Amino acid sequence: MRYTRQELKQDKFKETAADAVHWSAEHRSNLLLTGIVIAVVLLAVVGGFWYYRYSNEQATTALGAAMQLNEAPIAPKGALPAQVTTFENEQDRAIAAKNAFYGVSSKYGSTSAGKFARYMAGTKEVELGNNKVAEENFKAISGASDSNVATLAKFALASVYRDTNRDSDAIAVYKELIDHPSDSVPKVTAQLELAELYSAKQPDEAKKIYAQIQKDNPKAMVGEVAGQRLSSMK
Repeated sequence: MRYTRQELKQDKFKETAADAVHWSAEHRSNLLLTGIVIAVVLLAVVGGFWYYRYSNEQATTALGAAMQLNEAPIAPKGALPAQVTTFENEQDRAIAAKNAFYGVSSKYGSTSAGKFARYMAGTKEVELGNNKVAEENFKAISGASDSNVATLAKFALASVYRDTNRDSDAIAVYKELIDHPSDSVPKVTAQLELAELYSAKQPDEAKKIYAQIQKDNPKAMVGEVAGQRLSSMK
C-alpha cells in the first residue's frame, strides 16, 4: 500500500505527538517539581523586591526622625511648647542623636539610609570626643556599594586621621578620593583638604594642588579661592 505525502506527514505528526504525550507522562513528576521550583523562585524574587523597597522606605523614615532629633533646638526647659523636642545642651543632643542613628543602622544596616545613619553616628562620636569608635564606624562603611555614602565615610575618616596626628594615612585617603570622587565628595573638595594638609609641612606640594585647581576651574569660585591661597604662599 502506498501512502500519499499528506498521509505520511499526518502519521509522522501522530507519532511525534504520541511520543510527546508518553514522555510527558513519564516525566510528569519532574515537570511538576520544576514548575514548583520556578514558581518559588519567582515568588522569592518578587517578594524580595517588595521587601527591599519596604525596608528602604522604613529606613528613610527612621533616618528622617533621627535627623530631626539631631537638629532639635537647644533651649531651657519650658522655653518652647511641650510638643517640641529640645535639649538643654549640645552634648545631650549629640548623645540622643547618636543613639537614634545607631538604632537606624542596626535595624536597616543593609540599606543606603542605614549606612548613612551609621556615618552620622560616627560624626556624633567625633563630636563627643570618641575618635576611636568614630574611626571604626567610618571604616565599616567606607566600602559601601553606595559611592556617596562610602566617600563621605572616607572623607570623615581622613579628618579623624588628621585629628589623631596620622597625616600619612589622611594623605592616602585624600588621594584616593581625588582619583575616585563622587557627588557627595567632589574631586576639588578632596584637593582643597589635601592642599591644606600639605601647606604646613610640604608647601611646594600644596602650591601644585592649588595651581591645578585654579587651572581646572578658571571661572568658578573654587578656582578663585585656590588662586588666593596660592598667592598668599608666594
